[in-house]
Amino acid sequence: MISYNVACDQEHRFEAWFRNAGAYDTQVQNGLLECPVCGSTHVQKALMAPAVAARKPNRVSLSTGHPEHARIRKAMRKLRDKVTSEAEYVGEKFADEARKIHLNETPARGIYGEATSDEARALSEDGIDFMPLPNLPEEHN
Repeated sequence: MISYNVACDQEHRFEAWFRNAGAYDTQVQNGLLECPVCGSTHVQKALMAPAVAARKPNRVSLSTGHPEHARIRKAMRKLRDKVTSEAEYVGEKFADEARKIHLNETPARGIYGEATSDEARALSEDGIDFMPLPNLPEEHN
């Protein structure tokens, strides 16, 4: 998996994950990569710092006062609500169902559910496209 910082033509910045660099190129060329804030499909890679392994804990931010915070949270909620309203919940069978769909063993359809880190890694290594649903801050209170 590879992560890119991307920006739309309205200068909204967001992070997107891809199986590889070619998957990014294909999605952009086919207009499949969409800004979660405004829906624009005119996106390009944005400047990003390299990932450096560290022994320190992850940085976190309490950014409720930041002007983009509420808008990003709203876009994340909209994305998650769209997926969960239009896809079938398969629970802990997600990895198995995703693999069956990928292998054309069951009809193609939108699904969502849970997967362990090992299951997600195996799906990715096998070239099965999926993405995590966003977690919202209020879900952890």
